[in-house]
Amino acid sequence: MQFALILIGLIILWMVLDFKLGRKKHLSIARNTETAILHGNFEIFTHGKELFLDYFSEIRQARKHVHVLFYIVKDDTFGQEFLSLLKEKARQGVEVRLLVDRLGSWKIKKKTIQDLQAAGIRFAFSNRIKLPFLFYSSQVRNHRKISIIDGEIGYLGGFNIGQEYIDGDPKLSPWRDYHLKITGESVDFLQSEFLMDWKEYAGENLQRSQQYFPELLKGEIRHQFVPTEAGQLEDWFIRVIRKSASSIIIGTPYFIPSRKVFSELLEAANRGVSITVVVPYTADHILVQEASYRYLRRLLREGAEVFQYKNGFYHAKTIVIDDKICDIGTANFDKRSFFLNKEINCYLYDPAFIERLRSVLKKDIADSKPLSLTNLNHGTFFRKVKEGIAFAIAYFL
Repeated sequence: MQFALILIGLIILWMVLDFKLGRKKHLSIARNTETAILHGNFEIFTHGKELFLDYFSEIRQARKHVHVLFYIVKDDTFGQEFLSLLKEKARQGVEVRLLVDRLGSWKIKKKTIQDLQAAGIRFAFSNRIKLPFLFYSSQVRNHRKISIIDGEIGYLGGFNIGQEYIDGDPKLSPWRDYHLKITGESVDFLQSEFLMDWKEYAGENLQRSQQYFPELLKGEIRHQFVPTEAGQLEDWFIRVIRKSASSIIIGTPYFIPSRKVFSELLEAANRGVSITVVVPYTADHILVQEASYRYLRRLLREGAEVFQYKNGFYHAKTIVIDDKICDIGTANFDKRSFFLNKEINCYLYDPAFIERLRSVLKKDIADSKPLSLTNLNHGTFFRKVKEGIAFAIAYFL
């Protein structure tokens, strides 16, 4: 018994030291990148079947190269359809590169990878677990979801590749998410971002290859891209929240803010900014709801409105500040996205697009149930225990 306790203590000590030293190293090498104001054209998709109908159509029309980065690619029926399409394009002579997160896409079999490579696809895993910081590297995930076709069309948002994303999971259907299709000059940046990740994980430097960067015209919508990692997202969200004068709307599947970000939200509420939060009614991961409750209680006490989406599962990631800024990207409103994941968000400054997104959110709120302080305060003993556990490990949920 004594030996077991000593062993557990040593394991905990190792995990703490591994995490702290790994994070210190990550902070020292993390890139801090944001674009200038760019001008592009945008479409927004909120339903997986519509998105992937368009996405697959564009891939089929690709003439030169298809570069894809996803957090999750599942080896299920839909995943096989996606991979078969990529193999078809590779056999046609189109350059296809596929980069997926090592843990997010852990279900991809070795045989599947061999088949992809045999068809001519360049394949790589990002964010492998590696020495010397095994525990820290197991927690840092590449959560970005971007695709670039012929250097002219880009996609960015919350959808991954798997049956649930096209309403194939009865518990989580219909799946509600926000995903952008982008054309115009800013596609160059998405291409560059993909190639930087490809260099890091596949070991191939293609940044100076002009074939990937065709001449692109400006679009109509003002925006900028912000890739983040190792805590950079926290600073960005604080800057955005501080710009609010009248309203903040947050849509997220996981509401687990950092202390600093939550303090900014409370400060905004105190100066009269109305705050609305949209979260799922049904959870897709253990303890994520319970981890959010202490924050939602405080916001409700400050007069905020919280809505739980009931028409399926809500996986969208957005922030709308007044009628001035909207953010759509890959990052959740949680500590994992703030401090651990590699993310990329798009900040749009176009009143017409913001109004369009507001209409999407209005529908989502209409499909939601208001969450009351009374409901949150009358939980069972078991739920309170779960809340305590969730709070303790919220960093890693």
